[in-house]
Amino acid sequence: MSSADTLTFVTLLGSLRKASYNAAVARALPKLAPAGVRIEALGSIAAIPHYDADVQATGFPEAVTEMARKIGAADGVIIVTPEYNYSIPGVLKNAIDWLSRCSPQPFAAKPVAIQTASMGVLGGARAQYQLRQSLVFLDARVLNKPEVMIGQVAGKVDAQSLELTDQATRDFLAGQIASFADFARQLKR
Repeated sequence: MSSADTLTFVTLLGSLRKASYNAAVARALPKLAPAGVRIEALGSIAAIPHYDADVQATGFPEAVTEMARKIGAADGVIIVTPEYNYSIPGVLKNAIDWLSRCSPQPFAAKPVAIQTASMGVLGGARAQYQLRQSLVFLDARVLNKPEVMIGQVAGKVDAQSLELTDQATRDFLAGQIASFADFARQLKR
């Protein structure tokens, strides 16, 4: 496969916690990608200030414009996020609110895959469905299946190395990335 055929996906992490299980999932993705797919991390959403139209009126923060540029240049986005109080984390919603105001809109017609992980058995399902609602407004092209909701994630990540060690989960993630690559290629046609 030529470098022109290689897909580049970026990961948008919805967690700020240093020992985040979702960060462990996101860090595992590049090694799980099939041939012809490269996965790179976006910058931290911690660098994005609270959305304020008055701030926007003076100019977009560099962290927002850089993230929008990288999303726009990518072939797809993989959002990896925990669930907080049956929803997406406020910092992720804030980043999406900022990015939604960029022109061109970086999520418009962009393939997006969602992965959620939580300590509970549902694996962040409620957050995933709330995130999908925001992505509909942004006109993103969300991969419907396979859905990745990693329940009881604490038992799937090594506490010392913070690496995703559960092979069944790694295999499932690899399958979603392969499906996402096919999805992104179909949308490019």
